Amino acid sequence: MTTHATGGTSPGIRLGLRANLAQFSLLVVVNALVGGMLGQERTVLPLLADDVFHLSAYTAAMTYILAFGATKAVTNFFAGTWSDRFGRKPVLIAGWLIALPVPAMLAWGPSWGWIIAANVLLGMNQGLTWSTTVIMKIDLAGPERRGLAMGFNEAAGYVAVAATAMATGAIAEHAGLRPEPFLLGAAYVILALGLSTFAVRETRDHARFEAARHVSPAGSEHDGELSTGQVARLTSLRDKALSAASQAGMVNNLNDALAWGIFPLLFAAHGLSIAQIGILAALYPAVWGAGQMLTGWWSDRIGRKHLITAGMLLQAAAIALVAAGTTFGVWATAQVLLGLGTALVYPTLLAVIGDVAHPAWRARAVGVYRLWRDGGFAVGALLAGALADAYSLTTAIWAIAALTAASGLVVAVRMYETHPRT
Repeated sequence: MTTHATGGTSPGIRLGLRANLAQFSLLVVVNALVGGMLGQERTVLPLLADDVFHLSAYTAAMTYILAFGATKAVTNFFAGTWSDRFGRKPVLIAGWLIALPVPAMLAWGPSWGWIIAANVLLGMNQGLTWSTTVIMKIDLAGPERRGLAMGFNEAAGYVAVAATAMATGAIAEHAGLRPEPFLLGAAYVILALGLSTFAVRETRDHARFEAARHVSPAGSEHDGELSTGQVARLTSLRDKALSAASQAGMVNNLNDALAWGIFPLLFAAHGLSIAQIGILAALYPAVWGAGQMLTGWWSDRIGRKHLITAGMLLQAAAIALVAAGTTFGVWATAQVLLGLGTALVYPTLLAVIGDVAHPAWRARAVGVYRLWRDGGFAVGALLAGALADAYSLTTAIWAIAALTAASGLVVAVRMYETHPRT
């Protein structure tokens, strides 16, 4: 469905995927490059911590994920606020400028401190660029195809994570862990900066156009302009759907920290080659990424809540299978199931935020949600590392499987259905 401007202050602005196909497609490409920046680390960095920098403690080895997650979480919050204040495009460009030194720092950094510093910059890059592409696609899509829009956005990002993880694994197998695998990231950042500067157009007026025509239920506390503090409280605690989505997002990315930092070490401990580890590291985000094009659309058809509940429980089962497994085949099956579970959850949670939040403060609500969600990287790095050091890798994995199942039950009990058709 396409909504046209009919005069007033926003002439020529239209909402809908078809009406904005060129810009929407361009933003899909940009977000694929955002994902590629993350994917360059997925296979190589856990092995780099062990083989090059000789970090024996799992908690120490996970510090780059802690640095990345904490920085990205905080940056997400400001990305939403700055997008409302300054516009979407300046925030997007700033994110790519920050990323310029990251590949070189990863490729030639002489100490682990350089790797942590690179991940601080990477967290800022991801928080600004990924948040902004989400906000811009929500702006363009309008209310009817929000789930599908988020499916395309997240699919592009995580398919690129998978493809780059597999590519860097293959490069590292033949050329070593540094510097060649990180040259891909250098190409990504240069291309993305050029596209964001010269081809992407501002979308803030689309949100204003939708806001002028938005109708909330009579007496709704969600209507109209809210302060940033009010948006934070509503998204984090007061609204049952928004707060349930925030906690599920946090646990989802806690799982991702586990898959990123702990799974490769478990696979290596059982004798898998770097190339095999690269395949496993790619399977999960590949299925997750490709599946979101279907699950985002599906949530527009049947609603959000049940897909999120099912996805969290499927993730829990997949993580438990990783803990129980000892062979490549079992772990490959678990990675596919983990990807399917995450695909059910990831675009659907963003669609919940878009459903409930008023267009006047939606960008800030996305920022608060992503603050909680990407805070899961930091929590996951600390929790998984501490449990692995105190007990074992498998104990850490079992514990997070249980936590993921509990999160799914919270969604089942607390969240209300948010899709307007349902």
